[in-house]
Amino acid sequence: MSRLSQGTWVLVADSEKALFLENVTDGEDPYLVVTGKERQENPSDREQGANRPGRMPDVGHGQRSALDDTDWHELAKERFAHDLAELLYAKAHKGEFDRIVLACAPQVLGELRKVMHKEVADKVVFEVPKTLTNHPVDEIEKLVNGEMAEA
Repeated sequence: MSRLSQGTWVLVADSEKALFLENVTDGEDPYLVVTGKERQENPSDREQGANRPGRMPDVGHGQRSALDDTDWHELAKERFAHDLAELLYAKAHKGEFDRIVLACAPQVLGELRKVMHKEVADKVVFEVPKTLTNHPVDEIEKLVNGEMAEA
């Protein structure tokens, strides 16, 4: 498959927001329409952490070492990829799409690959490891279709 055929979905996602798009025309001149949006409210780690990092006794007498605090912001980003994987599975299971292109930030794409259900993975026809969430839809069309044509 070298073009974005009609009915193909495109998931454009970074670690905090996602766009679900569908090509409503043929692969020669794709036209993507937004079919859904997801957004995660993810304040900075400073706003999410309630306590100072913990301390524990060290080897020497009276010495203490600081423990790394949990990075809540980073955990929320990983959780978003898991949530997307669950959402994709639900939509695939309902038969909402037969083919999907994943145009995601590299770290999100990697996390999605790890947690994606086989039913969804079987429908993935192409991957674009780029952050395109802030691009206009017409630019996403050109970039995704161009990448697919070059493959």
